[in-house]
Amino acid sequence: MNTADLGLPVDVPSTALFTDQYELTMLRAALKAGTAERRSVFEVFTRRLPNGRRYGVVAGTGRVLDAVANFRFDNGVLGFLRERQIVDEETLRWLADYRFSGDVWGYPEGEVYFPGSPIMRVEGTFAECVLLETVILSILNHDSAIAAAASRMASAAGDRPLIEMGARRTHELSAVAAARAAYVGGFATTSDLAAGFRYGIPTVGTSAHAFTLLHDRERDAFQAQVDTLGRGTTLLVDTYDVTEAVRTAVEVAGPELGAVRIDSGDLLLVAHRVRQQLDELGATGTKIIVTSDLDEYAIASLAAAPVDAYGVGTQLVTGSGHPTASMVYKLVARAESTDPKAPLVPVAKKSSGGKTSIGGRKWAARRLDAEGIAEAEVVGTGPVPAELADRQLLVQLIKGGEVIAREPLDIPRDRHIAARANLPLSATQLSRGEPVIPTEYVTGRSGS
Repeated sequence: MNTADLGLPVDVPSTALFTDQYELTMLRAALKAGTAERRSVFEVFTRRLPNGRRYGVVAGTGRVLDAVANFRFDNGVLGFLRERQIVDEETLRWLADYRFSGDVWGYPEGEVYFPGSPIMRVEGTFAECVLLETVILSILNHDSAIAAAASRMASAAGDRPLIEMGARRTHELSAVAAARAAYVGGFATTSDLAAGFRYGIPTVGTSAHAFTLLHDRERDAFQAQVDTLGRGTTLLVDTYDVTEAVRTAVEVAGPELGAVRIDSGDLLLVAHRVRQQLDELGATGTKIIVTSDLDEYAIASLAAAPVDAYGVGTQLVTGSGHPTASMVYKLVARAESTDPKAPLVPVAKKSSGGKTSIGGRKWAARRLDAEGIAEAEVVGTGPVPAELADRQLLVQLIKGGEVIAREPLDIPRDRHIAARANLPLSATQLSRGEPVIPTEYVTGRSGS
């Protein structure tokens, strides 16, 4: 059974302290000023893609929904805030009853995005929305960065499957999130059992060099593994001499040996030699899996090699050089008063240094050319042009505080494959370049 995103609780009593202190001090001041209950609209977007990237990948949406549902100030959390005197008693009483009751819209998970795309829109009172800033950004920035790296690796790998194996290269909880994001981005399996348990991602794994070193002979290690896991297992063949190990592996398992794994050396050269040797030994169906600090560039360089699968760790869980998507969470509209019927007015930061933003609640649509390929990301305020009405990207995720858009993880994974296929072919190029389609802005009446 796929248990992905079924609303299971996170591994902490509450997500309420996954926040920055200034969000609580803003709340305290707004309560005192009488502005906390003003209807507000916050949006998540990025001003630019990481240097050289052609598109971004939305990932972590399902985790955001769980985080919002579990954003509760229980007695332990309230006690901590009281002891540190972070907020006053009035604010503590308000927090004790906190339940997000607003609406959240967003790009569906797995969709691609571009600079200025309103990836997520959070609507409610200022008080209830401002508290969610850090937890939403921490999830989306991390997961989207990993998914973007995974997508590039999947493009480079083509039809060859990718194994996520980076748990030992990052924080233990980040490892689970990274495995999930990698699956959305196109990876097939993970070595991390916590990710398999939490999200239903297929898990794989056989043995490391330590298992070979444990035994008196490499043959003994191979025999023990085959006796336990069967002839279809994967044997690690680069502990000592690769040529001798491959010969021994086929002698032990026979031509039915499932795969051999190469974890060091000149992978292009070694893969060719191993393929030739396996074929000469009659193991024509035995696959070759390569690991060893791979990234999208290394994977692309192995496209002509007789490789059947790739295992990726460090470069994946660190976003292949870009560990964050640099998303921000900005107030773009707010009511003129606390009256629920008060109209919204656009608001925006105006500053030098490229940190300006555009006010107003936004919609987004992707314009296609005659062949059905994306040609522009259109972002606007006010009425949606009729020709773009059926191309809108935002969907409702939370309505009146209730999550309405949880879905099994295979759905955003398939969605991403389709979204990437609808981009211009240059999107899959690994060379540095500008976003593969431009972002166009359409201004109009912001609406309420």
